[in-house]
Amino acid sequence: MPNFRFKLPSRNWLIFLSITGSFTTAVLYDRYHKKRAQQRWCNLVSHIAHEPLPTRQMPRKITIFLSAPPGDSIRAAREHFHEYVKPVLAAAAMDWDVIEGRREGDVRAGLAEKIRKRRRKDGEKPVTSEETKPSEEEEDLVQEWRVTAGVKDWEGIQGDLVLGRHTWKEYVRGLHEGWLGPLDPPPDTSETSAAKHDAPPLPTEQLSAGDDESPTSDTLQTSDSSTATADSAKPPIEPAQAEAKKVEKPKTPVQTPPYISTSAYPSAPIAPTTPSVLAPTAILPLPHLLGFLNTPIRIYRFLNRRHLADETGREVAALVLASYVRPWDSKSEFTGSSPFPGHGNSTEEQRSNVPANHERWEPEGVLEGEERDWHKVAWKRYQGEPERVWRNSMVVEPRIGERMRRFDLTGAEEDLARKDEGKDPAAKGLWASVKETIGWEQDRAVRGWEHGSVGEESE
Repeated sequence: MPNFRFKLPSRNWLIFLSITGSFTTAVLYDRYHKKRAQQRWCNLVSHIAHEPLPTRQMPRKITIFLSAPPGDSIRAAREHFHEYVKPVLAAAAMDWDVIEGRREGDVRAGLAEKIRKRRRKDGEKPVTSEETKPSEEEEDLVQEWRVTAGVKDWEGIQGDLVLGRHTWKEYVRGLHEGWLGPLDPPPDTSETSAAKHDAPPLPTEQLSAGDDESPTSDTLQTSDSSTATADSAKPPIEPAQAEAKKVEKPKTPVQTPPYISTSAYPSAPIAPTTPSVLAPTAILPLPHLLGFLNTPIRIYRFLNRRHLADETGREVAALVLASYVRPWDSKSEFTGSSPFPGHGNSTEEQRSNVPANHERWEPEGVLEGEERDWHKVAWKRYQGEPERVWRNSMVVEPRIGERMRRFDLTGAEEDLARKDEGKDPAAKGLWASVKETIGWEQDRAVRGWEHGSVGEESE
């Protein structure tokens, strides 16, 4: 038998094991409670998935707005949605549409165009006749088929879900542009402006015109003649093969400029088809911090994702249940002070788009702390830049603000979600999970003494 000597590890090993063990324990603890938090809100809304739906009625469909965080791609917002939001929506068997923005202003343009399309369907007519887009024709055909088949739309609350402060600013801006702006585009958004964006670059032949007297012109001519003879020796390429070789890259769609400015809100007439109550919204946090020097803060947030999962699950559950919808509050007079100075947005610059005597509403301060984490690209100024929704202050017009609503949970629903927290199926112990995995005692028959109450055998 070998003679093992039990002794304490060395100082270096103790330091290594304590650091790695502590970090691993913190990660596992956070992951465990994160799953419990998500399962708690999934259990609260899971009964909706079992409710029967008539065969001639469309299910409830919500609209999700997400866009790329400042300084990053759309992938970060998509991963956040799949990790924190989708589990609760899937537990309730919800259906949804997504409006994505890959750059600043896409969500604003998409929402405003959606509202203008609704206004045209409700009977409003623009001054100038516009051609119907193929996508709108397809939607009209699908709607006609549903009406012919007797399929009805969902008559209850639909709702919108907004992810992040930057998307929320674009959502509010697009909401005002759609209901306060005109149906006709302004003169600046004519086809000439679109042609500027789609103008192809000048060919190299025009750029090199007038340089025939250069000393390298002879060498260029000789090289062109040699390549011409080499090309003539090759067999001719058929037109079908030439077209197959050409790979056309999809053009980036031109973003529609805003139809109305924020300073023109008070004097703009509201659309006659504006509903008395707009679609309620649920605003979810999207913490996104970049930079090597912010590594300690990012590690702290990584070890506390359970709080983010709990907060996000609560807001999504309030949207799914839709049992309580409250209006937004109007607060004191707008102060105009920059919440995060030092990003290049001074007080005067931030208030440049705010009308005079503007009252600050509650939506303007939602998730305002996220602006501190934005990348510096969100605050940079460029020559000839369009309207910067992220950098400008949010403006809520009273006629739109009093129609806006927000989802919220009642006290009874929140107590119901938290009272059985210790009895949550996701909170099983390690031994119970192992027995469930291997199928031990899964189909065990009930013993005879387990039928009676406690103490029955002694009687």
